[in-house]
Amino acid sequence: MSVLKLHPDTIEQVIQRIDIVDIVSEYVLLRKSGASLRGACPFHKGNNPTAFSVSPSKQIYHCYNCGATGNAIKFLMEINKQSFQEVVIDLAKRYQIPIRTQDVGKTEELQRKLSHREQLYEILAIACNFYQHSLWAEQGKSALEYLRVQRQLDIATIKEFQLGYAPLSWDVIYRYLVEQKKFPAKLVEQAGLIVPHKNGDGYYDRFRHRLMIPIHDVKGRVIGFGARALDDTEPKYLNSPETELFNKSQTVFALDKATSAISRADQVIVVEGYFDAIALHQAGIKNVVASMGTALTEAQMLALVKYTESRRVILNFDADKAGNSATQRAIAGFEHLIFQGTAHLQILTIPDGKDADEFLRQHSADAFQQLVNNAPLFIDWQIENILRNRHLQRADDFQRCTKEIIELLVKIPHDSPLRTHYIYHCANRLAQGNSYLAQRIEQDLRRQLRLNHWYRHKAEVISSPTSLEIAETQLLQIFLHFPEHRQLIYDLIEEEEISFSFSHHRYLWQLILQLISEQKASLDPEEPRPNHLVQQLQCLCAQNPEVAQQLYSLLWLDESKQIALMRPQMVVKVAIANINLVMGEKRYRHWAQLWQKTDLIHNPELAHFYQQKIQEEKAYIDQLREQIRLSPEQAMDRETTKFSNLDLGEF
Repeated sequence: MSVLKLHPDTIEQVIQRIDIVDIVSEYVLLRKSGASLRGACPFHKGNNPTAFSVSPSKQIYHCYNCGATGNAIKFLMEINKQSFQEVVIDLAKRYQIPIRTQDVGKTEELQRKLSHREQLYEILAIACNFYQHSLWAEQGKSALEYLRVQRQLDIATIKEFQLGYAPLSWDVIYRYLVEQKKFPAKLVEQAGLIVPHKNGDGYYDRFRHRLMIPIHDVKGRVIGFGARALDDTEPKYLNSPETELFNKSQTVFALDKATSAISRADQVIVVEGYFDAIALHQAGIKNVVASMGTALTEAQMLALVKYTESRRVILNFDADKAGNSATQRAIAGFEHLIFQGTAHLQILTIPDGKDADEFLRQHSADAFQQLVNNAPLFIDWQIENILRNRHLQRADDFQRCTKEIIELLVKIPHDSPLRTHYIYHCANRLAQGNSYLAQRIEQDLRRQLRLNHWYRHKAEVISSPTSLEIAETQLLQIFLHFPEHRQLIYDLIEEEEISFSFSHHRYLWQLILQLISEQKASLDPEEPRPNHLVQQLQCLCAQNPEVAQQLYSLLWLDESKQIALMRPQMVVKVAIANINLVMGEKRYRHWAQLWQKTDLIHNPELAHFYQQKIQEEKAYIDQLREQIRLSPEQAMDRETTKFSNLDLGEF
């Protein structure tokens, strides 16, 4: 699917209208502090109430603890986990700004799509209200009794989760929405509420005599339903079909009600069923969500870890053997995220094979919280499963356990301290208290893991930025964030005939030149407003997530990068010298290769020409290296006092 490209005029109008103080104030309590406003950072857990700074004049925010930096659009992207396009469209609707795309033909399509989505939201909201009303009517008596008696839910919880009842009728929601509310039947079908008859003659209700559990997006809008049968009808649980609003693999139940609690607790508990999550919320444990099936997807896991700084996820599925298998299946889709360190997974097992709902009927919330606190890490849980019910005195069991442990440990990066820890831990478990045997097993585990790494996997090559990449990056950073040096850098690039070597740097430079040629930016240090050029580039690049990721360090400067660039003239001088040095070394190798291929006896003049070129390049390279070596020393001698007195409180 192609990325929607919003028209620059729409983006520009949104940027002109929004005020970062108004936006951030909706999420953070700000207090005046000099020229800026300060508050607690919403992006990390900390006790510093003034770490987060908002600059009204520059229209940017910055956290001095976690380094989060950006403008109002970036803030909304991070806080609401939205794409650039979603934020701009939401803001445009908020400020009643016409939404246009770069493709004129797609503007009307976008308007229709937005209108279509809004109608789907409206239909689902009305249906939700209808089901709620039905629950409290006479026809919903059995459903309400089920919630109050069997599930032991109080009225406040029932209303908080907007639980309802779909009456035992083939067409009650059809008649209500289509005949009474006058929504087109096709639109109600697209919302997932009615199903066309196979013969094409009319529709029937998808949900009949079922307890209705609304599923919300993170903004609290109804996007679908989970429906539990109140008789022997199969399936027991029936979800809404995939729709324009509802994607089961990307949705997590109750996330809209749990985000704040997840951030406060710095962990999220994932349970298997809707009523497990609802019961825990009722018990006061609010950092809980439920999976939309027996397996969690990578998208769902990534959506969850965004709300917790420590990335701690506690997974609680049934504790019986089938539950263990379910847990294994649930993990399979995102297991690589655990070993990469993207998510820190713990496995919560409730005794006697109970689920959370059953446990809370007999125990307190504190007892459940104690189980959460004692939940083992995923790898420890896996090791216990491998060793459970195995007789290690028997050679076949011992060999089987060793093989499975190696298959587990090989997934941990070979240079991670975790691997060392678990090799030692597993050796001791397999040795059963025999210290001499533990040492031998540890050596054997290490040997087999090394062999596995060498023969079954290609070695990972971790590349660090080259001097050329660093030089180009610094040159562009200064050009973007220090307007007074733009003319100097532009002239040097022209004079030295410098071409950027990295594709994303070339892309950014071409965008800059295009904006200058279109008179949307200039080399003048006095910009129409603070960060004028940078904001335009941020908006243009944000429409392409891959490009935005590559250019993030150029368009957004954290405090450490700003300090590194505090002597911009010296940094520019060294960067230009480094770029020329790399080019000079390439030319040196080129001439040297040509010289080596030349017949010195039959073609001495050409050989002499190549030798001269080699000597010229060698002298040029030596000159550049000396310049690079001296520049930092001269700068330090000249600016030591200035740097020591530098106030970094405002940037």
